[in-house]
Amino acid sequence: MACRITELVIDCADPERLASFWSEVLGYVELDRDEETIEIGPAGAGFGGPQPTLVLSLSSDPRRGKLPLHIDVNATDRDQEAELERLLALGARHVDVGQTGAESWYPLADPEGNEFCLLRTRMQPVG
Repeated sequence: MACRITELVIDCADPERLASFWSEVLGYVELDRDEETIEIGPAGAGFGGPQPTLVLSLSSDPRRGKLPLHIDVNATDRDQEAELERLLALGARHVDVGQTGAESWYPLADPEGNEFCLLRTRMQPVG
């Protein structure tokens, strides 16, 4: 038997804002919501589909330094530089994680400071 990642849960101060940001970044749609969480994922697939969903969960717990886990993303319909500009326009920002400048990826943060990386390779869209 093996496991599969079905959801990634992100504790955040503003689930609405992060759901909007990550939906635009990933081309996801809202799948479910309750008073404290919003789940987003691929349209027509949802939970259990080929890609994991994101659950943005309301939390007032303070963040404690650099996250031990982050998301990597790859563009599907444009080159890395064009995707970088799109992500920055959506509210991402550059972050310094000790890079040298010779890396093939861009370290970024979402509107609440959660780190993620934009990788160079253009990927085929799923589905």
